[in-house]
Amino acid sequence: MKRSLLIAAAAVALLALLVPLYAGPATALAPRDLPIVVAGPAPAAGALAARLPADFAPTVVADAAAADRALRDREAYGAVVLTPAGPVLHVASAAGPAVAAALTQAAPRLGITAPVVDVVPTSPDDPRGAGFAAGLLPLAMAAMAAGVLLALAAGTRGARLAGLAAFTTLAGLVGAAVLDLWLGVAPGGYWAVAAAVGLVTGAIAATVAGLGAVLGRAGVALGAVVVFLVGNALSAVASAPELLPQPWGEVGQWLPVGAGATLLRSVAYFDGAGAGQAAWTLAAYLVIGAALAAAARTPRPARTAAAPDRELVTA
Repeated sequence: MKRSLLIAAAAVALLALLVPLYAGPATALAPRDLPIVVAGPAPAAGALAARLPADFAPTVVADAAAADRALRDREAYGAVVLTPAGPVLHVASAAGPAVAAALTQAAPRLGITAPVVDVVPTSPDDPRGAGFAAGLLPLAMAAMAAGVLLALAAGTRGARLAGLAAFTTLAGLVGAAVLDLWLGVAPGGYWAVAAAVGLVTGAIAATVAGLGAVLGRAGVALGAVVVFLVGNALSAVASAPELLPQPWGEVGQWLPVGAGATLLRSVAYFDGAGAGQAAWTLAAYLVIGAALAAAARTPRPARTAAAPDRELVTA
């Protein structure tokens, strides 16, 4: 009875932590130093940039071509382009549909009445970006499950590493086939998307497997909490890191799910632009996790009465 009550209390404590962890950021979405570009003649562009709300982090560029280049390079989410007919808003909805929608809604307050120009739109098969955001969750779940099974069921170092290599390769190939070729929610080219999916899933699986191999069930639980429960809440896959309360938006980008969302979005829509930090972060998780999985000792088989120690056998 006492043990059951402790389990119930622990579950309620977990609930009390998870609800604000997930609901809190979702209810506080707002621009926070959101990178945007103002394009046009220096005096006018500089004056407009100075009048923007403090939640924006504007950069002044010379013309519309430079503004669009900044959007394609993932250096900004939107651009206000000054033209003889008035200011025009350029967005890259593929970088974050929620950000593009917020900028579009804010356009009238900036004196922008012209139609919005979407420089990097989302896929026609996923116009609101919901499929892309939803597709990352099962990837993370499958990778975490693979890590748990490898940590608890793979009996040797070689088996753990072989399982990680096989899962990383197959997850990339199959994940890309589903996301790119079938659903069309990550249209970055099959092999590029496969490499990104493989790195994301491999990093998650290796982290959980490595922690589990070293710390046992406690390591599996730690990996699940950090990689999945916390990492998913702070990933900003359905919004953008700059919309989350800080420093949580930045913290999420150093966890596998958040870094994975950034990497996959960059590969799917921006030819890899802006993927550097995410790729290195995931590679670090993959390498360190695999090293932990390889360093953990293979458990010795339990002794039985049928196989007594040689020292105890008398002539």
